[in-house]
Amino acid sequence: MKSHKHKNAWVVSVNLGYGHERAAFGLEDLAYGKIITANDYPGIPKSEKALWLRTQKLYETVSRIQPIPLIGQAIFNLMDHFQEIDPFYPRRDLSRPNLQLKEIYHLIEHGGLGKHLIEVTSKKNLPFISTFFAPAFAAEVHGYPGDIYIVLCDADISRTWAPRDPKKSRIKYFAPNGRVVERLKLYGVPADHIFLTGFPLPKQNVGGTEAMVVKRDLAARICNLDPQGIFIKKYDQTLQHELGPSLCHFKSTHPLTLTFSVGGAGAQKQLGLTLLSSLRNSLLRKKICVNLEVGTKKIIADYFLEGVKKLGLKSMLGSSLHIHHYPDRPTYFKNFTRTLRTTDILWTKPSELSFYTGLGIPIIMAPPIGSQEEFNKVWLKTVNGGITQNDPRYANEWLFDWIASGGLARFAWNGYIEAPTHGAYRIESIITGEKTPLAELPLIV
Repeated sequence: MKSHKHKNAWVVSVNLGYGHERAAFGLEDLAYGKIITANDYPGIPKSEKALWLRTQKLYETVSRIQPIPLIGQAIFNLMDHFQEIDPFYPRRDLSRPNLQLKEIYHLIEHGGLGKHLIEVTSKKNLPFISTFFAPAFAAEVHGYPGDIYIVLCDADISRTWAPRDPKKSRIKYFAPNGRVVERLKLYGVPADHIFLTGFPLPKQNVGGTEAMVVKRDLAARICNLDPQGIFIKKYDQTLQHELGPSLCHFKSTHPLTLTFSVGGAGAQKQLGLTLLSSLRNSLLRKKICVNLEVGTKKIIADYFLEGVKKLGLKSMLGSSLHIHHYPDRPTYFKNFTRTLRTTDILWTKPSELSFYTGLGIPIIMAPPIGSQEEFNKVWLKTVNGGITQNDPRYANEWLFDWIASGGLARFAWNGYIEAPTHGAYRIESIITGEKTPLAELPLIV
């Protein structure tokens, strides 16, 4: 491993949805100053911001209309076709650039996308870590002097994530799982430019290389998810060995809590009200607590608040029901991280949040939106850290059946055991050159 002897790096993201910023948040300890949002930072030229805004508006509009019958799905499918991920087998050369990649390079080379950012960051030669492909491509095109890295945010990726000429490029990659490692090779990226690290989960939720925070939270979570002790009794010796006797008393530290997370574009907000309607009696009896995570979109918070009133659940706000809305993205990520500490079940589409099963959190998957989320769904089922939702109208029945059987406790345990947990630490080790006691990840994860 090459030693950079850097304690800091430029950590760069974009605010297209939440996924890229969520990955960057996991690397905040590495960031020189603040994390840079490539499409919205102080001093960004108006011409560059206009280019980014066009991309952002298209992304959010198409994501929001996807649930609309017939026309919404048709438009979404058309857009998704351009970022579709080809079947992996049979293995073959997939290095030919696609249309989306060509358009990105055209914007960089002829529209000046990212040029100002690279001029600014080049003044301090630090490793350049981007959680989105465009800033990294811009860094190489515009002559950034230091090392350039891309953090991958999904369990499989389209051709757009690899450079136009991968064999000649000096960009290196931090891969969240083994499939992405192998996929990058099919795209022509040299093997020595790829590091299998896992997704950079927030350190606040991990607790060092020994993962003591994860272990404490998981022990409390298993208590809530296995009220009959079915899972605990069956795997007693395994739990004792992994968590230690001090954590295996399995005492609850919080009420049974489900967190429903809405995507950055606000897609699937209707699903949130459907599950609230189903869980209404359980909420009134305080049998379960529900967090509605709406991020920074006030319009979505207002949508949920109006729905809560119509369902007669306004009196539960602040007790068994919470609508979490935040004034800005840094505040959202910080508080969402804290919310996860007392979250027993995470209900969300299989976005980058799929990797959070590595924190020992079972995930109930809403329908995927986009090709990459289909692959996240497959990966999450492969590590057995999550399950596809049943009919949300009857969540008040099947959800508690899953809990009573210890089934969700099993998903929590599998996520912790099988999914990578220490991505942020592995990435930090590569950047700083400081060794870590963490074991190597298996190639196919």
